[in-house]
Amino acid sequence: MISSSLSRRRFLGLAAGVAGSLCCPRLWAENSRIKFIWWGSQDRAVLTHKALAAFTATTGIDIDTESLDWLDYWQRFVSLIAARQTPDLIQMDYRYLKLYADNGILLPLNKYLGNRLDIESFGQHNIDSCSVDGVLYGVNLGINSTAAIIDREGWDSAGVEPPTLGTTWEAFSDKCKAFVKGNKQPNLYATPDASGIEIVFEAWLRQRGKGLYTPEGTLNFDSGDAVEWFTYWKNIRAFGGCVPADIQVLAKHTIDTSVLILGYAATDFAHSNMLLAYQKNMQKPLDITAFPTTSAGAQPGQYYKPSQMLSVSAQSKAAELAVDLANFLVVSPKAVRILGVDRGIPASPAVRKLLLRQLNAVDQKIVNYINDLAPFAGPLPPLPPHGAGEVAILLQNIGHEIAFNRLTPKRGGEKLIREATAILLSST
Repeated sequence: MISSSLSRRRFLGLAAGVAGSLCCPRLWAENSRIKFIWWGSQDRAVLTHKALAAFTATTGIDIDTESLDWLDYWQRFVSLIAARQTPDLIQMDYRYLKLYADNGILLPLNKYLGNRLDIESFGQHNIDSCSVDGVLYGVNLGINSTAAIIDREGWDSAGVEPPTLGTTWEAFSDKCKAFVKGNKQPNLYATPDASGIEIVFEAWLRQRGKGLYTPEGTLNFDSGDAVEWFTYWKNIRAFGGCVPADIQVLAKHTIDTSVLILGYAATDFAHSNMLLAYQKNMQKPLDITAFPTTSAGAQPGQYYKPSQMLSVSAQSKAAELAVDLANFLVVSPKAVRILGVDRGIPASPAVRKLLLRQLNAVDQKIVNYINDLAPFAGPLPPLPPHGAGEVAILLQNIGHEIAFNRLTPKRGGEKLIREATAILLSST
């Protein structure tokens, strides 16, 4: 997924005065209601409401809720901060954890560990993945990784074996070319144009020993890397292996606008926990595999990460209740069975064991994928710096410009470095 165009400058402007609002009265009763906001599909909303109803039945605490799709969520969240109505419990993304923690929007949770927050079984790695500078700001909702979603029937109809674990980028291009030759279905392509998809670009960079960002928050790649990346996808576009520009721009980082779901591609690039939502929107069975790799001995490009996390507002007048709800959602057998693996594979081995009996075939594919990915998964990258969301949108837009022949790969690569550097400098 690509983030919304939330900049640090806009965030600070909208959220000015928030620190002074910590003592302002809430719009809902302090000790009997809490508000929870999350992003996701309608299916996720249904599951979440069932789990919240179980919490209310157990505690008597009522929960006001709001759920939106990914892009609308972050715009809405910023507006709530500006209006001094930050929800008590917040679904948070790894990308934005540092931004909101550094600006005092999120409550440190260390004091609740072993007390109201019973997540020691998650393991230190999964606790640290939701921390900033050693301070815990989130509760891991599940483990996931990036993944290629595969329409095997689409590939089979073209007489081509789809990409699998260990397929190289060179072999992937060859498969796309073979798909073009064998495909008989109109307006069906092997793959999206991933030139502007940040998660795919990041994996490619990491396989080359680089990455998106350094620990200091500067770019960890140069214009040569970007030019090579854009050229790779230009070549695939040239022989018709990926969707053309006018189709790729339809993708808005939601399930229903996926080029796979729309029937234009036999592949999509997403996150492993999204397979369930993809499958619910398609009649034919889908598979899941890793992104292509640079070579058999390449460094791992992908990694395990918190699919989402639960954070508590620093403004909350009912912080303990919000922590209780977060704890309930990740360790309560009742909630765990309801939520399943929609938000990722549970971080706790005990919780995963609890789910094994109820996993359907699609859920099992996700679990097997996470297990099988281990040889292709490396360490978690540094937390994205402020401005990373804008850089992701910039990458996407430059990918579109090149696809529409408004830029060459060389000019696009140079523009990416120049403008991304400016974004990061202005965001510090």
